[in-house]
Amino acid sequence: MATQQIPVVVLAGFLGSGKTTLLNHLLGAGDGTRIGAIVNDFGSIEIDAMTVAGQVDSMVSLGNGCLCCAVDTSELDTYLERLARPAARIDVIVIEASGLAEPQELIRMILASDNDRIVYGGLIEVVDAAEFDDTRGRHPELDRHVGIADIVVLNKADRIGDAARQELLGTLADLAPGRPVICTAYGRVDPELFFDRGPGEGHDAAVRQLSFEDLLREAAANEDAAAHHCDGHCDHPDHAHHEGHLHAAYQSVEFTSAEPMHPRRLMDFLDSRPAGLYRIKGFVHFDVPENRQKFTLHAVGDFLRFYPEPWPKGEERCTQLVMIGSGIDAPALRKELENCRESTPQEAGAPSMWGVLRYVAAREEDW
Repeated sequence: MATQQIPVVVLAGFLGSGKTTLLNHLLGAGDGTRIGAIVNDFGSIEIDAMTVAGQVDSMVSLGNGCLCCAVDTSELDTYLERLARPAARIDVIVIEASGLAEPQELIRMILASDNDRIVYGGLIEVVDAAEFDDTRGRHPELDRHVGIADIVVLNKADRIGDAARQELLGTLADLAPGRPVICTAYGRVDPELFFDRGPGEGHDAAVRQLSFEDLLREAAANEDAAAHHCDGHCDHPDHAHHEGHLHAAYQSVEFTSAEPMHPRRLMDFLDSRPAGLYRIKGFVHFDVPENRQKFTLHAVGDFLRFYPEPWPKGEERCTQLVMIGSGIDAPALRKELENCRESTPQEAGAPSMWGVLRYVAAREEDW
């Protein structure tokens, strides 16, 4: 059986953008999720009223099951190895990059890691809405950082007016075409936009992620709630959530199929997935000779991998996917995936799997 992999999420942004505030929110709102937080900075970070000192060997075990370390990039792989060990029972690892770090280098280190227990979980670029122009003037590389992000969090969006916010959203859309931009205040974003909540320490299954049945239930609930979200990228602060933060306008869409999927058609869909579709997760059933395994699918931004493994005895062979994004057209997505089904039994031959198999090997150049 394939090894359960831990997503490694890179949290980047220039000084003052609100990365630490967002990280603290993720730690506090994880609802039992065991988060390994790696702080790529020499300084201090306040986490649940506890301070993690900036020295390399600093590690603190928090009450909610989080492990936090302050490290240099040269030792990143060592700490990833430590946090990914089964005994740590970590559900997700979040790397808070320093304000002057090159997020692309951190991503390359993650992708180049030989650790089969981790997988790249996406780059979150935090942008200060109130100081965007000044930050961009001091750090022209901001444009490049936003351009490679898998999702952009426009923090402090409550500190600028509607017109300025719409203009800034247009600028970010030009810098990061097709990427979701989530407006927020005080870094309050639903953690499930970035990673699946773990079951918590009090469960026997503490080492696993949410089951797919859990995900599908959540997808249906989120889709029902989506009608109450704004149809743009963010709400005005006057329409703030009951907890006081701006709505994160994203949807979760599920797709299931008892019929096998046609590999080439599915890859055409994945290679041209629509703007705003941030994550795809689940498993796929292909009825192709020598490739009838269960193919677990993990996609975030442009990053895509398949993980083949034998179907568990007695498990129904079917495709189940959950798609998460901002401003996505749920009926259109389902229609496109319905068109990816095999129209006749064993229609797809072995050559049709070549596109899928390109994404099975864990290669740095996949990013």
